[in-house]
Amino acid sequence: MAETYDLIVRGGEIINHAGRGLGDVGIKDGRILRIGNLGQASAGEVVDATGLLVMPGVIDTQVHFREPGLEWKEDLETGSRAAALGGVVAVFEMPNTEPTTTDPSTLADKLARARDRMWCDHAFYIGGTMENVAYLGELERLPGCCGVKVFMGASTGSLLIADDAGVEAVLKNVHRRATFHSEDEFRLAERRGLARTGDWTSHPEVRDAEAAFRSTRRLVGLAENLGKRIHVLHVTTAEEVAFLADHKDVATVEFTPQHLTLEAPEAYERLQGLAQMNPPIRERRHVQGLWDGIAQGVADVIGSDHAPHTLEEKARPYPASPSGMPGVQTLLPVMLNHVAEGRLSLERLVDLTSAGAQRVFQIAGKGRMAEGWDGDLTLVDLKARRALRHADMATRSGWTPFDGMEVQGFPVATIVRGRVVMRDGELIDTAQGRPVRFQETLNAA
Repeated sequence: MAETYDLIVRGGEIINHAGRGLGDVGIKDGRILRIGNLGQASAGEVVDATGLLVMPGVIDTQVHFREPGLEWKEDLETGSRAAALGGVVAVFEMPNTEPTTTDPSTLADKLARARDRMWCDHAFYIGGTMENVAYLGELERLPGCCGVKVFMGASTGSLLIADDAGVEAVLKNVHRRATFHSEDEFRLAERRGLARTGDWTSHPEVRDAEAAFRSTRRLVGLAENLGKRIHVLHVTTAEEVAFLADHKDVATVEFTPQHLTLEAPEAYERLQGLAQMNPPIRERRHVQGLWDGIAQGVADVIGSDHAPHTLEEKARPYPASPSGMPGVQTLLPVMLNHVAEGRLSLERLVDLTSAGAQRVFQIAGKGRMAEGWDGDLTLVDLKARRALRHADMATRSGWTPFDGMEVQGFPVATIVRGRVVMRDGELIDTAQGRPVRFQETLNAA
């Protein structure tokens, strides 16, 4: 008797842990049941993937969707809409909302807000503070929590933990891998006077490479002393890459497409406030250092650090303009363009956008295209040439730092647990994203 599936993705070029080759993917009850030749099988829905690349679903491990409290910039629905349109099946959202996500009630509130509104699957960070440090070991085990996030450089309210004693206290109380924004707050404070009003090219002078490197050296030293695992977000300097290469026993590493693609001072001169983010876009030698880190295996994950602000806010003269830029919808197209231009292989891209996230965060059932895993797929047209445009961005802020950039390679379908949620630039059905589960907390879910 012929096998029956809920969904078959037929005739695409599959790329996964087994390599690359033509085949079909059969999904039933939200999970991948078979990969291979399913020519004799039937399904309630068939997606013709002829001529397309079938990737494991892309996971974006760093987004700021601004809800609650800052919904004029973004909310969970609009942010996840942009994610699905960009081929992203799951996101990890940051705690610097208003109120901050630092206790069970604020986490539960985000999960409730996400229900039936987010187009992709999701998990939320708990922010580490000196007020909740003693409870972080319990908080990080809550269902829907992807881990603890600590800001070592200036951030929202109590989310700043600047000194070694505070970071050490966090590390002593957590058991999962803790995630860090690594900039030295003391050096940043010393250098704020270097900001030139209206001159965004001074941003990487204020937040210089030494501020990042000094913080990362401190962080790694503390983690090694305590035998704890850390994840260093949006690494931007060649010095950090070389240093972290020698400390992979405790530290995993995340890069962003922005820091791999934009360069100072050109980006600031052209984009002004739209190029402003923390840590900053840096000069060419650091961009090359990041690419060396990808080639050498230092980088584990690509995350977008999607952090939107309105165009009006961004137009304020530096340093009154806020830091952060949208990126969840453009993560995959920008990285596919780097593939097209020969900077990395498709296999390495898959590792950085799905398998790496699964390894780093111990995601349960996601991040791999294999039998028994969630039916999460991203379908890509490697030959498609598109211009990224402000007008096509689903984010509430309505802009991208890559406006006008011509890319080759584009996501054409997003499949989350066997449900086609995006096809050919259109969202399908209704928002039914669910909380992501993690191996280290399965008995808490």
